[in-house]
Amino acid sequence: MTTTINTSSAAIKNDLILRALNGAPTERFPVWMMRQAGRYLPEYIRLRNKYSFFERVQTPELAAEITLQPVDIIGVDAAILFSDILVIPQAMGMEVQLVEKIGPLLPDPIKAAKDIERLQVPDIEEKLGYVTDAIRLIKQELNGRVPLIGFAGAPWTLLCYMVQGKGSKTFDEAKAFCYQNPALAAKLLQKITDSTILYLKAQIAAGADLIQVFDSWGGLLGKSDFETWSLPYLQQITAAIADEAPVILFAKGAWQSLPAMAKTGASGLGIDWCIEAATARDLAGKDITLQGHLDPSKLLLPIAALKKEVEAMLLSFGDDSWIANLGHGILPNIPVDHARAFVETVQTFERKA
Repeated sequence: MTTTINTSSAAIKNDLILRALNGAPTERFPVWMMRQAGRYLPEYIRLRNKYSFFERVQTPELAAEITLQPVDIIGVDAAILFSDILVIPQAMGMEVQLVEKIGPLLPDPIKAAKDIERLQVPDIEEKLGYVTDAIRLIKQELNGRVPLIGFAGAPWTLLCYMVQGKGSKTFDEAKAFCYQNPALAAKLLQKITDSTILYLKAQIAAGADLIQVFDSWGGLLGKSDFETWSLPYLQQITAAIADEAPVILFAKGAWQSLPAMAKTGASGLGIDWCIEAATARDLAGKDITLQGHLDPSKLLLPIAALKKEVEAMLLSFGDDSWIANLGHGILPNIPVDHARAFVETVQTFERKA
């Protein structure tokens, strides 16, 4: 890894995750949870019942409050910005609705060249200034306690929603669009990539200490398709921002491309629970930090059994550079004390010397 820690991280009291991503020794494994700012926390649910989803996302004070909740309540080693990956299609000119308990809806999806032409690479401060305002407020409120993770969706995952128009288990329409219209698909992916790079640079300038790129639907593609429709755009994003902040790539289910992703210049790679730690390490190599990978459903185990599962996972990490996390986002029905037990088990685990 060649990424150096941001100079701004010097004021951060708990910089474990930044040291891990820089390949430096850590006295214990850092820990945070994907989707930690949200739906399992009663404090979040109270805000959800009062404000619509995009009110929460687009009001910096609310986004900051939600971002800080897991730091205050669960004690994680990093905050992650409360936002959504679909703010990019929205900023590019698409209508995006988030329906509680149903999911995303894009009522006018991409079908033809004219639909791509109407998309704009946005002026970030004009269209997404509420995000950078939230980041500045979060950094002020964190006061150096832990790093702040900024994020965006991977171009392939955003294409899935922009073409399909809604959530899907297969995103068959999105895949068909790529297979039947490869030039148009590449044009759309490039436009998303250009927008995402500007967006992430703005997040870093506002104070984000590291970045995670979520390719939630990367695992729907076979190896060659992933390395056609996803990897080149992940490489572009990483190359554009890796000198400014560490980058974690999380392509859920795309384990077959870990060797290729390890060559992008990213500081870390996320993995899910469907691959063993040793296999992931063999594929990714020793020179990159890995992150993961507890099955989120295991947080429903009795706490004593949960602690044993977490300890077994940590033992499987050995003495390599790892960040403890879930293999995907925390589920809405997880008891808060179980989430806290996961974090505390990691934080009290004695690393293998």
